[in-house]
Amino acid sequence: MDIWVSILLTIATAATPLLIAAIGELVAERAGVLNLGVEGMMIMGAVGGFGAGYLTGSPWIGVLAAIVIGVLFSLLFAFMTLTLATNQVATGLSLTILGLGLSGMLGTSFVGLPGQRLPNLDIPGLTSLPVVGRLLFGQDPIFYLSIALVIAVTWFLFRSRTGLTMRAIGDSHTSAHALGISVIGYRYLAVMFGGACAGLAGAHLSLVYTPQWVENMSAGRGWIALALVVFASWRPWRVLAGAYIFGAIWIGQLHVQAIDLSSFASSSWFIYQPIALIKSLPSQFLSSLPYLATIVVLVLISRNKRLTMMNTPASLAQPFVPER
Repeated sequence: MDIWVSILLTIATAATPLLIAAIGELVAERAGVLNLGVEGMMIMGAVGGFGAGYLTGSPWIGVLAAIVIGVLFSLLFAFMTLTLATNQVATGLSLTILGLGLSGMLGTSFVGLPGQRLPNLDIPGLTSLPVVGRLLFGQDPIFYLSIALVIAVTWFLFRSRTGLTMRAIGDSHTSAHALGISVIGYRYLAVMFGGACAGLAGAHLSLVYTPQWVENMSAGRGWIALALVVFASWRPWRVLAGAYIFGAIWIGQLHVQAIDLSSFASSSWFIYQPIALIKSLPSQFLSSLPYLATIVVLVLISRNKRLTMMNTPASLAQPFVPER
């Protein structure tokens, strides 16, 4: 039982940065902005969070620094795409390349140093409960924040006046502008929120998931977060489910690689042979499973064009230049 609890805890930890980054990108895309710079913002949040936590000795300052860095990077993206009306796809890709390169340069002096880990929650009498104790009351604070973000974003987008306005901008920025709505202002706020979430996701990587700095430690999670938004059809609760599915795949391939076949030697043929077959696969193939799953999901979703077009914000990735 303890083994299964540990696996579930690991899956939750792996899913958290995906969920946070994806929920931030969902808000930006609902406002009509496609930000492909999530990966760059996430890795910059990781190095900034680790560096600030290491230098100050406080992981909370590291979290705050990561969020600020994510917002600053998002403002750069917003200025380029919203104020200067540059191509959103090209700008986002450039921002990711910038983030990967800059984080590698800034993080050189942090390689191999011990990090400041954000402590897990510990509620006397609850955390020690069998099975559910550690799962529900013994996680890191960012895990609970990720769940709260899903609830808050769901309410915001579908129940609040501001959220409905933001969705209207994503569906038709021209009509929204004609009604006197500040399209650029709303989109700036949406992009900043997405940047803050990407930075927070990066902080989770370097302060919780692996409390140290490793170059390119985001390992494509920003791209998976982008795919999650499409997978979820721009619905927050589906993002939550998708993040945990991808988190399970991510952790599952690691556990498969670590399986000791000798412990299954006495098992039946139906148990031993499938495990032996999986173990015989190259470790590189197993490591690529999360990315292969992303491709498969996107291919399956793209087959239902009617459903995709129904849920996709109509003004997504379209530049908006208000008439003067």
